Amino acid sequence: MDNYYEPKEKLNRTPADHSVKLNHRKNLEITGVKEVDSFDNEEFLLETVMGYLIVRGQNLQLKNLDVGDGVVSIKGKIYELSYVDEQQEKAKGIFSKLFR
Repeated sequence: MDNYYEPKEKLNRTPADHSVKLNHRKNLEITGVKEVDSFDNEEFLLETVMGYLIVRGQNLQLKNLDVGDGVVSIKGKIYELSYVDEQQEKAKGIFSKLFR
């Protein structure tokens, strides 16, 4: 006898999955996001499972945030995507600039 209350397959993404999908430099979808550390209309700082990701652009807006699945959608004109490892000296400069 089948148990109808147990899902046959898991539909949620695992937190270890990470992808970045950019459409026409206007719509950005990122999976594997652990936390949104800070954001404004020119820069987002996201902690992902692959390290910190900085998104820079113009008129950036948080379109969707799904904390459970770790999915973030951003709209606006995207200029730059950069990964920064916590151990890098460069990270100290970025963090001090963000939290002045």
